[in-house]
Amino acid sequence: MRFSEALNKFKTFLQEEGRSKSTIIAYSKDISQLTNYLNKFENLENIKNIKTEHLNNYVKMIKSDKKKDYTLKTVSRKINSMKTFFKFLCSEKVTNNDPANAVDHPKYEVSTPRVFSKMEYSALRDVARSNKRLYTIVEVLLQTGIRIGELARLNIEDLNLEGNKKKMKIREYGSNPSRKVKLSQQAVAAFKKYLNIRPQASEGVSSVFITKNGNTLLVRNIRTSITRALEKIGIKDATVNDIRNTFIVHQLKHGMPIEVLSNIVGHKRLTSTKRYLQLIENKPKRKTNKIVPL
Repeated sequence: MRFSEALNKFKTFLQEEGRSKSTIIAYSKDISQLTNYLNKFENLENIKNIKTEHLNNYVKMIKSDKKKDYTLKTVSRKINSMKTFFKFLCSEKVTNNDPANAVDHPKYEVSTPRVFSKMEYSALRDVARSNKRLYTIVEVLLQTGIRIGELARLNIEDLNLEGNKKKMKIREYGSNPSRKVKLSQQAVAAFKKYLNIRPQASEGVSSVFITKNGNTLLVRNIRTSITRALEKIGIKDATVNDIRNTFIVHQLKHGMPIEVLSNIVGHKRLTSTKRYLQLIENKPKRKTNKIVPL
């Protein structure tokens, strides 16, 4: 079987398995990159002729690609796509042997999540006060722990800022299902102050955070604004995701159960939340399901 036919069968399989559109695209790109390499550099056109040696050569190539400069984590993801692909082909009897089974993942250290101190996140909040949009963005990230992409995709109709159950809806995206997050008084107050001065949105735009011209504020613009604010207060080598880390650790320190917190921040695996426990020195005296404001 030729590569193109095998890839089409694989994509159909992923669709039938209910995989998200973004996941299918990611797998397709990884396998297309692999098959292009095998065709061009190994002179292979038939799936049955592929051996582990060919796949290991491909891994060596992407690890040494200076133009792409792939991280070991990205290389590991591509190997995972490869293994899933060949496992599928074996199950379909397209090939009798699985050449990807013996391909090893590269070893890499998972860095300890960075968490801001109270002085650091207070300084970030203070430096953002002169810009109501940026201040609201920082405040919402601090008080909810949502991802920057989720914040950028918030629409006006996703917010419920009145009544007893103040919350926002995080829409389904990629492999992440939708969920609802309760809003603290601080987050609600920040939203309301911003919405009072929010520019007129362009036709068809319902995003909460928009530009002066009324267009949706892009993730890269949000990231740039926060990075500049961090640099302004002298915090180096920090990322927007460190705000999310700070929220998670803060809630754990105040006794929020792992299961509850995992649902709030949208972790697909409980182990993703559990890794933050290494940053908790003392076990909380009591438990609470409520978000504790920073």
